Amino acid sequence: MTVETFDPQAASTPVSVTPAAVAHFRRQLQKDTNARAVRLSVKESGCTGFMYVVDLVQEGQAEDLHQQLEDGLELLIDSGSLGVVKGTKIDLVTEGVNRQLKFQNPNVVDQCGCGESFSIAKD
Repeated sequence: MTVETFDPQAASTPVSVTPAAVAHFRRQLQKDTNARAVRLSVKESGCTGFMYVVDLVQEGQAEDLHQQLEDGLELLIDSGSLGVVKGTKIDLVTEGVNRQLKFQNPNVVDQCGCGESFSIAKD
């Protein structure tokens, strides 16, 4: 027998975003005056299965989950991608002279060598 715990904060925020990533998104939105939110989804791609898609959008889809981040930044999560991205932490990391978004997703079981695509455990 196993015991599961329920964390209401985690339930209301399926994706966490570090302050560095929030600042990055804020800078990107300031450059694109037509966009007001960041939208996260996944699509089938690459040699492993899925890839993350991050878009700056004026408005999301009707089914998107709306998640408020710090400083009033809104993250829209594609409802069809929620099962794949739930529990993911988005961070902006610096490696040498490069900065890039990193996705720490507990659902990932395999990644391609270049890190562009990933697969998740089958239910």
